[in-house]
Amino acid sequence: METLINWITILLGLVMIAAVLLQVRGTGTQLFGAAQNSFRVRRGFERTLFRGTVFVAIVFTVVAVVAVRVIDG
Repeated sequence: METLINWITILLGLVMIAAVLLQVRGTGTQLFGAAQNSFRVRRGFERTLFRGTVFVAIVFTVVAVVAVRVIDG
């Protein structure tokens, strides 16, 4: 059971890394100006990718908490 949870955690981590790296980056860091471009509307695949990333992050967190309970419990 522990091995399965560990593999699921690794797989979800890799999927989350890929989803974050696939997201479109803005023009600059918006840290030192260019604030007028800070608001953007996500459409189509970009919106789906963003929502999928949030979903994978939530599932990853739940699996990590379950892994701690199973392994230490």
